[in-house]
Amino acid sequence: MDHLYSTTTEHRKGQHLSFEHRVLIQTRLKDGWNPNKIAKEIGCAPNTVRNEIKRGTVVLYKGNILRYKATAGQATYEQNRQVCCRHYDFPEKVDFISFVEKKFFEDGWSLDACVGYALKEGLFTRGQIVCTKTLFSYADLGLLGIKNIHLPEKLRRSSKRVKILKNKRVLGRSIEERPLEANDRSEFGHWEADLVIGSKKKDDDTLLTMLERKTREYWMIRVPGRNPNGVMAALTTIRSQYSEHWDTIFKTITTDNGSEFSILSELEDLSKTLVYFAHSYTSCEKGSVERHNGLIRRFIPKGKRIDSYSDEQISQIETWCNSLPRKLLGYRTPDDLFENELDRIYSCVA
Repeated sequence: MDHLYSTTTEHRKGQHLSFEHRVLIQTRLKDGWNPNKIAKEIGCAPNTVRNEIKRGTVVLYKGNILRYKATAGQATYEQNRQVCCRHYDFPEKVDFISFVEKKFFEDGWSLDACVGYALKEGLFTRGQIVCTKTLFSYADLGLLGIKNIHLPEKLRRSSKRVKILKNKRVLGRSIEERPLEANDRSEFGHWEADLVIGSKKKDDDTLLTMLERKTREYWMIRVPGRNPNGVMAALTTIRSQYSEHWDTIFKTITTDNGSEFSILSELEDLSKTLVYFAHSYTSCEKGSVERHNGLIRRFIPKGKRIDSYSDEQISQIETWCNSLPRKLLGYRTPDDLFENELDRIYSCVA
């Protein structure tokens, strides 16, 4: 004879049935309730009750009677749970794992870039790889040669408290006036600009960084000091290089209200390029170039003098940024897309 000690029925969504729930099912079946009515009392799906009844039904009286037993259902459940665990197919994917580790350490690729590029170029089939999320899980478990300490973006934490500050300085046309084509990245020729500082010494060089919003082409231009005249001189040099194509390639430039860009609006007097300024204390409005500035900090840490790096070293960093496959570009590189846009412009002129 079965002894029913508890009728606790509280059940949370997604939770497995407890022994008390099974006892309640056994009791209600004896009372003649159907699975739908039992499920409503427990607070679960009717199919959950039906499956449980099937799982815990035993044969009695030489096979003449089938009856649900809470103890039988609980025993079957516990037996099934013994083989329930997370299975890793790491040993079967060693070739892909080796490819990821090589690209990560030798070429500085991200884990997602490795996955996307491998599929895009047909280096591995879908069954031969694991997804980006699984690679990060492998790193957490220590199954890769790549540790969390090697993933700078994963360990990055913002310790600054959010402050709401009043906008103070506006050097020119507001970003609110920027055309829709620049905002949604549907048109080529819209740029973001910023200045990267190495050490706090005023005699150190700085890097004028520029990013084309559609292709994510990223430039690093050495500028002596933090003088606004140096920034203008660098842009004037670029303007002379592209000559008659300048207005087509540089339709707009968006930057912040730093003093180094205080005379940047003078470009509008020399060309058709329009200059827009983000709101003060709102660097997220030019987040693409800010994001790339974070990438170069892997090679040029804060406090390190910019003038201690040669032009060749800076060029190598720039090349690495522009040759990195990007998920948002369909795992193509910024260099490829930028060159395609230039070819299109030059062919139209010809």
